[in-house]
Amino acid sequence: MKNVLQAEPELGFYQAIVPIIISVFCVYLTIGMVLGVIPGFVQEALGFDSVVVGIVIGLQFLSTLLTRAYSGKMTDTKGAKASKMLGVFLAIIAGVTYILAISFQHKPIVSVSFLMIARIIHGVGESFLITGALTWGIGLVGSANSGKVMTWNGIAMYAGIALGAPLSIFMGKNYDLLLVFLLIVLLPAVSWLVTLRLPRLQVEKITVRMPFYKVIGAVSGEGMSLAFSSMAFGCIASFIALFFIHKEWGDASFAFLTFGVCYVLTRIFFASFPDRFGGYKIALLSLLVEVVGQMLIWTASSELMAIIGCGLTGIGFSLVFPALGVLALQRVQPQMRGTALGAYVAFVDLSLGLAGPLAGLVAGWFDYQTVYLFGAISCVLAILLLLFNKRRSTVTG
Repeated sequence: MKNVLQAEPELGFYQAIVPIIISVFCVYLTIGMVLGVIPGFVQEALGFDSVVVGIVIGLQFLSTLLTRAYSGKMTDTKGAKASKMLGVFLAIIAGVTYILAISFQHKPIVSVSFLMIARIIHGVGESFLITGALTWGIGLVGSANSGKVMTWNGIAMYAGIALGAPLSIFMGKNYDLLLVFLLIVLLPAVSWLVTLRLPRLQVEKITVRMPFYKVIGAVSGEGMSLAFSSMAFGCIASFIALFFIHKEWGDASFAFLTFGVCYVLTRIFFASFPDRFGGYKIALLSLLVEVVGQMLIWTASSELMAIIGCGLTGIGFSLVFPALGVLALQRVQPQMRGTALGAYVAFVDLSLGLAGPLAGLVAGWFDYQTVYLFGAISCVLAILLLLFNKRRSTVTG
């Protein structure tokens, strides 16, 4: 079988990474655009309740989760570039399917069925895209820069989500929802073009591969903490728009934007902190900030208070992924890096896939504001798990 050969980097860091970052940003911009308009479309135009909203949102993350093993294997055996380009192609197909959903909105069952299919395709595309992009970037610039690669990919991911949501809300209000989904078809084409000339990674044959379930086990300590911390983001992504509507605060564009700006600025200015102070300390501090952010939204009596809560959640969530990710990668051989990244990010997929439906149930039983108490409790569980894993590592070490 084949795998990525870890050679010395042939390109400068930014020469290799900038095209990949732009490519990732374009696709995640489409993900953010969907998050901005789908909850309102499903509830207001199609007439379904908050549980269906949560299911539609969560389908993308669940489909990403279920294809992580295959995307990681394909990345290691067929090459990171092939994996990433397949992800881009599937994002285009998802955009076309979203257009079909809008076209059949006069038939709610048909429309929501197309939405679910589009979410599944979008999720599979995301799986191949980010696993390929991360592995490609690390392979091009060297494993010593793996933390930087994950940091900048994270910036592209969440900047895309944060900017995409208010952009689609603005376009949906002032133009036409169809225009939003046409743009979702076009942006992945840009993503394809910007990385077209980057070199492929060389591959080599190996005789033994660690099974995916063993890779999952190897990174599970870091992965479970990441999963619980991601619930807070899932709560914002799924229900902040409906929460603002329910409170009669208008649209949630600024809340999405504040989350994204705080997330990105934290990544830019404090990217070196996990290396300087240790992944455990930075992850613990970040999770504490996330708890405060979610508690602010839960107790918010004003729009400003809720927006500040979104900002603090973005600051807290920002460094959890790279802080724990570098530790996770140290647990596997370099030849299994694509599979390990797929396994590690799968914990985010699991979290976000469950966050939508679970938050929908919480909203149905209580109200939209209580969703953020659920998010805060999830972050507390992430802290407890982090402390447990630290103690276990100290005892066994």
